[in-house]
Amino acid sequence: MVEPREPKPTIRFIDEYCQWYESLFSDVRSFEAFKHLHVGLLSEVKRKTLPAIAKVCGLDHEQSLPHFLTCGWFCNLSYFLIGCNRG
Repeated sequence: MVEPREPKPTIRFIDEYCQWYESLFSDVRSFEAFKHLHVGLLSEVKRKTLPAIAKVCGLDHEQSLPHFLTCGWFCNLSYFLIGCNRG
């Protein structure tokens, strides 16, 4: 069995915060996109568009961010959060 690669590091406090949510993602690319969105949202970029966030994060292509937002990962997150809120 092939071991999944480790996610690329970003900013230390973002990596530490996002680490709590890593188990919600089935692949490392989705988790990295999750971290990149956090970096972009906390950056000093005036307009928080996906292309601007990709540029701030040093991504060659911005396509990973819209793919992350539309691929259905949030269904797993919603199920997790709703399940945790039901006592």
